[in-house]
Amino acid sequence: MEAIISDWLNLILRWAHITTAIAWIGSSFFFNWLDSRIEAPEEDDKIEGSLWLVHGGGFYNMVKIQLAPDELPATLHWIKWEAGWAWITGFFLFVLMYYAGATVYTMPAEPTGLGVGGTIAVSLGTIIVSWVLYDLLWNSKFAAGSPRLAISICFVAMIFIAWALPFVMSDRAAYLHVGVILGTLMAANVWMRIIPPQREMVDAMKTGGTPNRASAVQAKFRSTHNNYMTLPVLLIMVSGHYASTYGNEYSWAILALLVVAGASVRHYFNLRNKGRAGEGLWYAAAGIVLMFALLAFWTNQAAMRADAGGEKVAFAEAQTIVAARCTICHSATPSDFVDSAPKGLMYDTPAQIQARAANIQAQAVLADIMPPGNITEMTDTEREILGRWIAQGAKLD
Repeated sequence: MEAIISDWLNLILRWAHITTAIAWIGSSFFFNWLDSRIEAPEEDDKIEGSLWLVHGGGFYNMVKIQLAPDELPATLHWIKWEAGWAWITGFFLFVLMYYAGATVYTMPAEPTGLGVGGTIAVSLGTIIVSWVLYDLLWNSKFAAGSPRLAISICFVAMIFIAWALPFVMSDRAAYLHVGVILGTLMAANVWMRIIPPQREMVDAMKTGGTPNRASAVQAKFRSTHNNYMTLPVLLIMVSGHYASTYGNEYSWAILALLVVAGASVRHYFNLRNKGRAGEGLWYAAAGIVLMFALLAFWTNQAAMRADAGGEKVAFAEAQTIVAARCTICHSATPSDFVDSAPKGLMYDTPAQIQARAANIQAQAVLADIMPPGNITEMTDTEREILGRWIAQGAKLD
């Protein structure tokens, strides 16, 4: 019963998280596109820009006012709850999987002495400290005077976290933590550095004061940060389904290249929206080259691990390993560890094992991510034997 409830909570939270994230990211992309496309008027110096749109059988006239209008409209719409609910649903999903399910998803294969409580404390501490340091940096005069250097510092800090966390938690959990950190920075930017200056603008209008333009500029700056973090966050959030991203010793380097690739593609679209597509093509090309470089690297790594050389492995030997290490979950009658076989994958019969040999190779041979947390203590020798059996054709002889 507990497993069924957990499964449904996971589904509901994931559904809510994806829905609210789409709403948040969609509005973010739209407003960044709008800022790039608005055209400055020739006469009215109070209007920063305007744009005509056609959509859904009607026309829209979008106007952006310099700092603030002469008087506030009766109804003022705020774009904020999309970010808030995307973070809230995402964090509760994270708690359900990686805190409540820490023994399966978060704890490393080799004990660290921290225990579940200590590992969760490291997790929360890393998330909180990351925001504090990020915010201090970008509120400093140093970042204002050297923004590119500040960006480099943030990038190096992110890669350091990706490199260091696997020492205290599973590779998959460490990878996702980077995404959680970036998502937290984005949500905190909205609620702590973008919305407050907008409230100040509104309050100043209500009392007849003059809005603070410096605060508005800083809010736009943080919004731009969010724009460039979006694609890397999305990639990290789906990476849990692709062991080739996090399931090896160079996961931090792969993450670094993927983040650069995602930011490069985002920069291309930003430049394209400003009518500078030719200049942006260099960034798009760089992102594509990085993707192919990662593909070549992983293919080479996989070829080295999936070696058919050495003594021939009999199916009986491979089956014994699978039965001892994998069927605790992947079975029609799994243990109390899970309610049902994950993704419906079962290894009870020779035919089932042979049909899913590629899954076993990807999850347990090329990447050391299965069994989760190595709960059944599969050895490196057993992984090598399975890899040889699969590389030799996964035959049932």
